[in-house]
Amino acid sequence: MPNSSASLNQKELQKLVESISLAFFARPFTHQVKINRRFKTTGGRYHLDDHHLEINAHFLSEQYRAELIGIIKHELCHYHLHLAHRGYRHCDQDFKDLLKEVGGSRYAPDIGLRRKRKFHYLYRCQSCGQIYPRTRRLNLERYRCGRCYGQLILLESK
Repeated sequence: MPNSSASLNQKELQKLVESISLAFFARPFTHQVKINRRFKTTGGRYHLDDHHLEINAHFLSEQYRAELIGIIKHELCHYHLHLAHRGYRHCDQDFKDLLKEVGGSRYAPDIGLRRKRKFHYLYRCQSCGQIYPRTRRLNLERYRCGRCYGQLILLESK
């Protein structure tokens, strides 16, 4: 593993993926690894057409090294199973078994990149008191409570 204290670059990531592939899968990784800076909720992606991997750039820093290795193992499970013409999808038993065997991550961990949804309007039913947080304004003449069909009133507007 590279000893850099900063984040990995393209060459170091390629070497890391190749070494993990040989160590945990006993098969070489012969394709390219790319860094994707646009990923927010995805740890990585395996491309079926040309077999390259994309890894989320946010996981390349030293503090997320354990998560990065789990993500790489996950993507390599897709890679090696697809090339072996076995079940490479998340729902396939071959994939689940291999992922468990090598200790890969099932899901990408949340490191705070997901956008939080902000509610701008807060409505309440006059009859049953049901609260409806909404991002868009409702036409109160057109919409009613989904629980009791009571009339809605606007509580807050930001």
